[in-house]
Amino acid sequence: MALDMVKYRKLFLEEAGEHLSEISRALLTLEKDPEAARSIDVIFRMAHSIKSMAASLEYDSITELAHALEDRMEGVRTRGSVADGVEMTSLFEGLEGLEEMVSLVARTGESPPACPALIASIRASARSGACPAGEKPDRESPRGLVQSQSPPGLQASVRVRTEVLDRFLGAVGEVILSSSQLRAAAGEQQMSAELSAGFDTVERRVTELQRRVLDLRTTPLLRVMETLPRSARQLGEQLGKLVEVELAGTELDLDRSILDRLNEPLLHVVRNAVDHGIEAPEARLAAGKGEVGHIDIAARREKDSIVIDVQDDGAGIDLESVRRQAVEAGLLHPGLAEDLPPHEIAALIFQPGISTAKGVSAVSGRGVGMDAVKATIESLGGVVELRSERGVGTTTTVVVPITAAVQRVLLCCVSGERVALPIAKVERILELPAASIESSGPESFALIDDEPVLVLDLAACLGLVSPPPSEAAALAVIDVRGESVALRVERFEGQQEIYVKPIPELLSGVRLLAGFTVLGDGRVVFLLDVNHLA
Repeated sequence: MALDMVKYRKLFLEEAGEHLSEISRALLTLEKDPEAARSIDVIFRMAHSIKSMAASLEYDSITELAHALEDRMEGVRTRGSVADGVEMTSLFEGLEGLEEMVSLVARTGESPPACPALIASIRASARSGACPAGEKPDRESPRGLVQSQSPPGLQASVRVRTEVLDRFLGAVGEVILSSSQLRAAAGEQQMSAELSAGFDTVERRVTELQRRVLDLRTTPLLRVMETLPRSARQLGEQLGKLVEVELAGTELDLDRSILDRLNEPLLHVVRNAVDHGIEAPEARLAAGKGEVGHIDIAARREKDSIVIDVQDDGAGIDLESVRRQAVEAGLLHPGLAEDLPPHEIAALIFQPGISTAKGVSAVSGRGVGMDAVKATIESLGGVVELRSERGVGTTTTVVVPITAAVQRVLLCCVSGERVALPIAKVERILELPAASIESSGPESFALIDDEPVLVLDLAACLGLVSPPPSEAAALAVIDVRGESVALRVERFEGQQEIYVKPIPELLSGVRLLAGFTVLGDGRVVFLLDVNHLA
């Protein structure tokens, strides 16, 4: 019977990805503690497993490189420790080589070419750690690596494709909708106590099923955070800087659809911290700091969101330089520039063309990147903020919802239409006399807690006909990119937990729409992305 290469190649890629992630974590631990026996054993075992899997599929180049890494780790096991930093560099190079080869298999399905220079480097003596005749392996930086999808200490599990889970969750959402519609229809008749109790039981069971499915869709943050320390280390080596990264909160779970798009923004923020923030060792010593720069990446849960802080102890941002660039780029009027508070100047970093780099390099300096970070985070229904103190460091805070599939929303009536606002963005709702809303040119404001707050007519924002003026104004005060904005609506229709369906392709260009749902009465309601309201 012919071997199903597609099936076994997919299995190899999945398991090799997990083994490589284990090696990466163990190497980072070993770098801090050269005698970490458990980490030494993990690297040895993972390299042996990759070698065996690759050999069975005749990926000879991967087999040879993994075997070289296994041999090197056997020497480390015999000694009981890593010899020095040169040997650590050689081990990291071996890991990068394996990652690149596995990535090539994923893209082409073919066995990658051999890398004799790298193998010679790994097999060299622990003290030399270099290729023969001073050669360096000629390889590009790893891209598109197969990432681990499982945390350490993984128990017995079954692999399920994301699209299968999505279809399953969609079916559960339809069951919830059908249950609501049945209850609404039965409510028009005189329901018996037994029938009402039956509906309650079904709804509880379906809600529990929904929660279980959502648990299946979530993945620990470790999946995207575990690669950040090594990326920081690699960039630090290129720039002649010493960098240490500490992770916290990696056990928190996040919707996989959000997690998959969070990797690039976090990587860019960390690279910015190393390149723009952390100083060279001699500069840090001159400033009275330790020569090793520190980056703390900590995640925590706040209500229905995950908050991730990336904090460095570097030089901080030169706000005067940012202010000057913003004026020169026409983003800021010179007359207003001097009075702008520090946090608003720091927010200009997210504008295209603004850079904190002192010059253009292969890494950065063209003002491209942070605007893309902001766009990606906001497309996930989140926000990103930046705080900096000169000489002390910079903190970038990313906030994203835990799940994109089920959200609690505030239902509002606007010109006879219902729309939904994410509860996580709603700060408060209130009713004010319409006469208390004052206009200044095209904008309107209301005093809320003695502070002027911008008031937007939600009907006008949606291109609907505004209703006739009334004596009272119903306002939903929401958070838009860190600022409070009041949305004027006709009335509020309560809170509800909804299953959010993706916007159809025909409406995908309407950035104001974040998704839609179907309520129990069969009416379609759109969920608004409040970041695009103002």
